[in-house]
Amino acid sequence: MFDRLRDDIRTVMERDPAARSAWEVILCYPGVHALAFHRVAHRLWRARWTTSARWVSHLSRFLTGIEIHPAARLGRGLFIDHGMGVVIGETSEVGENVTLYQGVSLAGTSLKKEKRHPTLGNNVTVGAGAKIIGGFTIGDNSRVGAGSVVVREVPPNSVVVGVPGRVTYKDGQRVDGVDLNQTDLPDPVTKALEQLVERIRTLEAEVETLRKTVDREERA
Repeated sequence: MFDRLRDDIRTVMERDPAARSAWEVILCYPGVHALAFHRVAHRLWRARWTTSARWVSHLSRFLTGIEIHPAARLGRGLFIDHGMGVVIGETSEVGENVTLYQGVSLAGTSLKKEKRHPTLGNNVTVGAGAKIIGGFTIGDNSRVGAGSVVVREVPPNSVVVGVPGRVTYKDGQRVDGVDLNQTDLPDPVTKALEQLVERIRTLEAEVETLRKTVDREERA
């Protein structure tokens, strides 16, 4: 338990420039508190004390604003930044070194007792307010832009933006490690519009060339 707490503190110190001391992290970071509560709730859940586990989870939600179902599986190095409004559903699985910002939902759509919540691979970053809905996988080293709604599988090393979320790549390059920068995510809609504008300019130039050729032939 204390080893995991030390990992949580180290993770925050590495990824949040606002964190100035271990005591500040212990006392003032709701994401760290929610993870500690979840470990207790998860142990109770695995021991089949399901009502007690749900009560601990509910208490954690009341105190931190972060709701994590006690059955969810969370890997090492998870960083929940600010955290208010974060929801992690029952069958969610979160890999190592994942970062979730405030308002993120790992949600499900099915009413059946099955795998209905997403799986996040290692080194995934999910921006503020993003919703990932369904029992599919977000591949390793991927980033989900703030406010995106993801409803289908995402391959590794991808960037997802928009509603619904569209998979794109950052300059065609691999997205390495934990990248918290949400300001330079590519927008596939904007890119498509720019390509259309460029195509229209090319066609206009071709039409103008043809018009001049026709004019010269008529004068001849």
